[in-house]
Amino acid sequence: MRHDPADPQLACIYCRMSEDREGGGLGVDRQREDCEDLAQELGVTIVRVYTDNDLSAYSGKPRPGYQQMLDDLRAGLYGTVLAWHTDRLHRRPAELEEYIDVCEPRNVQTRTVKAGALDLTTATGRWQARQLGAMARYEVERMIERQRRARDQKVQRGEWSGGPRPYGWEADGITPVPEEIGVIREAAEAILAGASIRSVAAGLNQRKLYSSTGAHWDGSTLRRMLHRPRNAGILQHRGEEAGPSKWDAALDEPTWRSLCAVLDDPARIPTASNVRKHLGSGLYRCGVCGETLTSFSKGAGNPAKYKCRKNNCVLRDLVLLDKWVIWSLLGRLKEPDAGELLTRQESDGPDLKAAQAALTKARENLDELAAAFGAGEIDMQEWRIARASSRARKAEAEAILSSAVRVNPVADLLGAEDIEAAWGAWDGDLARQRAAIDWAMTVRVLPAKTGRRPGGSYWDADAVSIEWKK
Repeated sequence: MRHDPADPQLACIYCRMSEDREGGGLGVDRQREDCEDLAQELGVTIVRVYTDNDLSAYSGKPRPGYQQMLDDLRAGLYGTVLAWHTDRLHRRPAELEEYIDVCEPRNVQTRTVKAGALDLTTATGRWQARQLGAMARYEVERMIERQRRARDQKVQRGEWSGGPRPYGWEADGITPVPEEIGVIREAAEAILAGASIRSVAAGLNQRKLYSSTGAHWDGSTLRRMLHRPRNAGILQHRGEEAGPSKWDAALDEPTWRSLCAVLDDPARIPTASNVRKHLGSGLYRCGVCGETLTSFSKGAGNPAKYKCRKNNCVLRDLVLLDKWVIWSLLGRLKEPDAGELLTRQESDGPDLKAAQAALTKARENLDELAAAFGAGEIDMQEWRIARASSRARKAEAEAILSSAVRVNPVADLLGAEDIEAAWGAWDGDLARQRAAIDWAMTVRVLPAKTGRRPGGSYWDADAVSIEWKK
């Protein structure tokens, strides 16, 4: 369908930068200035300038400025398009064809500072435009290949392959930032001790310890940062672990893998069904049948209760029972032998040295298999069978390391001058309080006796049995 030709004296400018490294749109400004000089030489009037800064034409992502220009060209607002080069307009053949479909029936001229004029009204002109477009795409693909090869070489040498500054290290990705390394270790220890990811993020924000971009932490950003293999001195390439790095680790590998296991635990990811709202839900046990207790309330004005989850063996006041358990825990931590809770060790803990040795061996085997396959010493089938075995041994060792480290949840309380104040500082972190109770004690609740107790209270402390874990 033909259209009335647009006025060639009315022109628009299109400017684009794929990556604005200077951060101020200076590249776009330079393109605009050169196009204005071209407009003066051609004697055309510039009506509007369209820009897309820090947007790639090759990626296929929407370019708002470019799309608006096409809409205005369809409306016949301009007869001439000025650009610094044809590759500023297009990097993809599909976009070029759409541009031709818009410009050709309206006799829109395309003038560039570096590539000259494109006459899209003739077959020869359209062929030239397509050739320039194909060359632009080829150059981009070659650049991407070179960049990928350069990153592959850096990974092979254990070096950082580049990108935004990683939290914990300087912009070179190698030099540690001591304060941030300390934050990584502190956050890992807190979460391994039972703290929630959100409470840790809130604490960092309160102390003005923000991310590498200066942004406030939230649960998601802190989780992603702590989950990075680089924290354990492990390279990550194309989404997979790729061997040891040249930078110093912030965390040893068992600690990092244990941390990742905690972060990935579905029970810790908040959902409507698994969020604990009370201290003892699922922790306190029925002294009659051994089932855990759950909380419930009969509505506004009625005190919340704990009851046996399965058989309704016991029913106790929630607030009074929680207060009694907390009072018992803090009192125990003040006793002279409370340090036993701090030094308690798992007697059947994993053999970390053996697991790490097995992991190292499995990694070496995978590297050797890759080299043998690349050299033609083994075929595809042999490589797949041998790789599956090595990967299974690697996964087994990683699983052992993932359960190797658990930080004592009551350690901070034991080291505090004011234990009650230290516990109070955890008021916003129910997960950490529950972890401390689960670590230190087993609470068994029996049916309470009715009537007033000696001293005037109705609270039956004798119906609560606390067993200290050793």
